[in-house]
Amino acid sequence: MVDKTQNPTKLAFFAIFWYNNPNLKGGFYLFQQTLFEQTPEQTPNTNVWDKTTPIEKSAYTHETAPTFCNTNNLTIPPNALTMLDLFCGAGGFSVGCGWAGFFPVFGLDYLAPAVATWSKNHPNSIACLGDISLAEPQKIKEMLSSKGVEHIHLITGGVPCQGFSIANRKHHDYDKRNFLFLEYMKFVKAFQPNCIILENVSGMRSTAKGEFEKEIKCHMEELGYTVTVDMVNAAKYGVPQVRHRLIFVGVRKSLGCVYKIPMGKFETSENYRTVADALSDLPKLKNNEQVAEYANPPKTEFQALMRGFGDLAIQKTDKLHNHAAPNHPPETIQKIANTAPGQPMYPKFKQRIRLSLDQPSPTQLAGGIRPQFQFGHPTQPRGLSIRERARIQSFPDSYEFVGGIVQERVLTGNAVPPLMIYELVKPIAKMLKEREKNV
Repeated sequence: MVDKTQNPTKLAFFAIFWYNNPNLKGGFYLFQQTLFEQTPEQTPNTNVWDKTTPIEKSAYTHETAPTFCNTNNLTIPPNALTMLDLFCGAGGFSVGCGWAGFFPVFGLDYLAPAVATWSKNHPNSIACLGDISLAEPQKIKEMLSSKGVEHIHLITGGVPCQGFSIANRKHHDYDKRNFLFLEYMKFVKAFQPNCIILENVSGMRSTAKGEFEKEIKCHMEELGYTVTVDMVNAAKYGVPQVRHRLIFVGVRKSLGCVYKIPMGKFETSENYRTVADALSDLPKLKNNEQVAEYANPPKTEFQALMRGFGDLAIQKTDKLHNHAAPNHPPETIQKIANTAPGQPMYPKFKQRIRLSLDQPSPTQLAGGIRPQFQFGHPTQPRGLSIRERARIQSFPDSYEFVGGIVQERVLTGNAVPPLMIYELVKPIAKMLKEREKNV
């Protein structure tokens, strides 16, 4: 039994390293489930939507000095390009860049469930749990050098977006999270990679009248990069979701290259992949039911890809991970059943819709630190499973999320879609590999 009077951050930290001890692997899940049921007490008279009210913090943040795991497991595949994944979250950058030929030697985040998930799926990479502002890039560089990593080709970063996101009812221009890009720049300065990529929500472009976009571009240029900035839509790159993101790509000026955002293969809305393309092969679920085996073969090209039968290096899996229905009360089941596909389930929350089979998903959100389900299933009266949310983001079925359904919603909502990233970094990988052949 977990003592809830303890510091929840320390509990989350302990869970991460218990998980990474193979002798205690079976016990992690029991501890994790107890841990992630905790919710901080609310002050009855507090208006949580008042922008002057301090932002509630997740109990799973680790805001002290970073701590590392898997430090003795680092194993880099032959001929792989190396990358650092900062603000790594569940690992969307690492997965997408991995398909293009990069290997994440290091991933950092301050959310315990994110690092647990990233570490589980990248067991041969060094994971770091902690506050990036307390990390010391030079010491991390020295640690990696001691492991044989002498050069980093790419640094990625999905800097926290809550302060920029118009979906956040408390967003404002000078949310302190909006300035975490400066910590990313410290790593760029220390490691001097060939290329850098930073991603954020479309709302960054309008925040503070565009000053953040200008500042980030300026910092990258001052560090020696030729910078391309553009808005991209994940649906144009084969992701079954309309998700607009602002992308910054920097290439070292000494390389003499200018990056151009590649055209997507799905340029018009008529040929976007749909919810049916993403989910129609997954087993049906009753309320609070979990299914761990496939019942049908893949029905679409996308489903085959996610199950490891396509042209990407995706591990095949016989076990279906994270496919469990939420435990809804009867009135919620009825509300979903009575909602037509494509329509809001709750009048005050227009983004909480029942999905349509013949349309791509709208933007999937994290939904705060204790999110309820966002989307209703198009044909079953329930919210989505984590595997369905992962499919909508283009995470392969072999990728397993940990932390409990609530925190896994956060992870899948915050993630950058791997398939979009793969298409964006392919030209970078090709350029770097050609240069290394000619050296």
